[in-house]
Amino acid sequence: MSSDASPDPYEDSVRFGQRVHIFRNRGGMTREQLAGLLGHHPSWVKKVETGALRMPRLPEVLRIAEVLRVPRLNDLVGDVSEADVELFVGPGHQRLPAVAAAINAFPLDADAPAPCAEHLRARVARAWVARHSSPNHREVLGDLLPGLIRDAQVAARRAETAADRRAAQAVLAEVYSLAQFFLAYQPDPALLWRVAERAMVAAQESEDPHAIGVTAWLAAQAHRDSGPAHFDAADDVTGRTLRYLEPLLPDATVDVRAIAGALTFEAAYTAARRMETGTAWGWWDRAAQMAGRLPRGYAHPVTSFGAHIMGAHAVTVAVELRKGGESVRQAVRAEAGVIRSRPRRARHRIEQARAYYLDGQYETAVSTLEQAHEAAPETTRYNGYARRIVLEETASRTAERRQRAAALAVKIGMTTA
Repeated sequence: MSSDASPDPYEDSVRFGQRVHIFRNRGGMTREQLAGLLGHHPSWVKKVETGALRMPRLPEVLRIAEVLRVPRLNDLVGDVSEADVELFVGPGHQRLPAVAAAINAFPLDADAPAPCAEHLRARVARAWVARHSSPNHREVLGDLLPGLIRDAQVAARRAETAADRRAAQAVLAEVYSLAQFFLAYQPDPALLWRVAERAMVAAQESEDPHAIGVTAWLAAQAHRDSGPAHFDAADDVTGRTLRYLEPLLPDATVDVRAIAGALTFEAAYTAARRMETGTAWGWWDRAAQMAGRLPRGYAHPVTSFGAHIMGAHAVTVAVELRKGGESVRQAVRAEAGVIRSRPRRARHRIEQARAYYLDGQYETAVSTLEQAHEAAPETTRYNGYARRIVLEETASRTAERRQRAAALAVKIGMTTA
């Protein structure tokens, strides 16, 4: 390597501080921003990066990994003597190759019969129901997606009229949205982005407000989950889509009004990740008002947005703002039982666990993660926040906490018995 080349964070000789510096720069983050998200002074970050301070203890290392969205703990600490510890990239699902093959295929079989549009829409609707009712939704979607992707592509390609083509593109966008739920946190981010972009193109071609809203909702999340350097992109997608939807809302269907509410909460979520307290709660208030105008008991078929979900969203905002006491107050108030979607209920339990952990209630946090695992084991297995808490607890000085965390680590596939 030449002396002026950028160091590779995966080289063993690179120190911990250098790795922090490299990943911070790759994410487009300043020392001041990293320090703010970690609750330290910028001089502390500088001392870590320059080696003036030794590598912090595990809780701080995990927090740095979370903020920098480092996928594997080993990427940050440089310890290759142990097996990789995945944090924000879950395990590759056994059905990933089949789904990837369907996405990557370039079908030109003009003789393939076009599926009935009504039948295809019914299949997609059943897939959403199956996704929400399953404890392991990737298993279900992995079975359904190859056929759905193929048939939706054929329907869009063989539509004979402009109206039929727009309707087929709306279905295709929805199928790609299903695929994003399957691909999230799997070790193929390029495939996830490819699907997200195809979904947005299909939604725009459909001119369907609901399809556009759903794909924007997922795209905003993908940008935000990519780290602070992409928060502006998340806000841009959210803002542009809300401006497009707003004049349509007075006469819109309930699903369109709900996806607008879900997007409004995404603005709150991103603001909370920026540590902008007033802005985050302001957007949350707007989303809560929109949820309150939806029919009683309503839950959006994709996002689960409705009045019942706003308590869970409040927990997320408080946790992202790093407010321990407020996070716990919101966690106690928010009921998990009202959330019908099993993956969404598990995600809420994980957010509650984050609140308790932030407040120093470690045993309650692990107990809540166990409840998340009962609701949807797969959601817990793929969630980086859950994995971080479990990993940190396996290093606890208290034997009982270590043993409980170790048992949960086995259940979610982080370690073997």
